Amino acid sequence: MNKSVVSVIGWHNAGKTTFIVRLIEELKRRGLRVATIKHSREDLRLDTVGTDTWRYTQAGSDVVAISGKGCFALFEYPAEEPDLEAILARVPDYVDLVITEGFKRANTPKIEVVRSGIGEGPIASVGELLAIVTDKVSVHKGVPQFTPEDVSGVVDLLFEREIIKKQGSQ
Repeated sequence: MNKSVVSVIGWHNAGKTTFIVRLIEELKRRGLRVATIKHSREDLRLDTVGTDTWRYTQAGSDVVAISGKGCFALFEYPAEEPDLEAILARVPDYVDLVITEGFKRANTPKIEVVRSGIGEGPIASVGELLAIVTDKVSVHKGVPQFTPEDVSGVVDLLFEREIIKKQGSQ
């Protein structure tokens, strides 16, 4: 894997998305370019019913793209769900960090979000974890632990561990 990637994992409603939003905001504040990939177990339909692109999809197009000022979207309808490697190959090279939500089985450094009263214990093993973001005390010994608000500390760790290879403008 050539791209800088970190996977944020955790139980449903543990606060993964909220943490990722804060993480993106901090990375952007530091001048970095970010891509985000979310894994969903549900069937996805992102296009809007009745639009031209929706009509192309309904007609059977396997790939539909739309481009306009300030945005480009590509809708693909593959026969099988692509794995993370295939998705990462599509991410532009100008991106400094790819953050995934989910992909708990992928071979990527992981940040596990743990929240009191949510889930059935840790998902990742100590060896897979880069860090834990939690409101609890000592979830895993020997793994750096941060509060959900300490995104700056997490970004510093990403640089320290060379997950992010370049320092943006600070």
